[in-house]
Amino acid sequence: MRGTYRISTDPARLDLDAVHAYLSRSYWSPGIPRELVAAAVAQSLCFGLYDPRGAQVGFARVVTDQATFAYLCDVYVLEEHRGLALGQALMQQVMADPLFGRVRRSVLVTRDAHSLYRRYGFAGLANAQGYMEINRPGLYQRGLPA
Repeated sequence: MRGTYRISTDPARLDLDAVHAYLSRSYWSPGIPRELVAAAVAQSLCFGLYDPRGAQVGFARVVTDQATFAYLCDVYVLEEHRGLALGQALMQQVMADPLFGRVRRSVLVTRDAHSLYRRYGFAGLANAQGYMEINRPGLYQRGLPA
């Protein structure tokens, strides 16, 4: 990896304020409350990307049962750190985790990074007609149900 950027799965190193700041302005989770980010992080395998000063500048999260399924989500590198192949380095680290060697199915959803994920074996759904979803765009802006 370029320079002295580091990637860690140590949950104690994660800067939840930084993760929340990015996710709450992302196209996939605008307005997400911080407490939801904290709950999601606590229940997931997370990868933090840190700059030479130790500030968190990227993130990836894997939702998994640790046995058969993994959902890769919330992957980002801050804009000012892009162009240094850090997204590729983050994905290499994520995909090198033993989890991805043992789960039967790994999925992700992206609007704009298909070429990045194809490098790591992701492809369009082979059986798209078998997948279903409940999608609630704007849920965080409307407020969570009680």
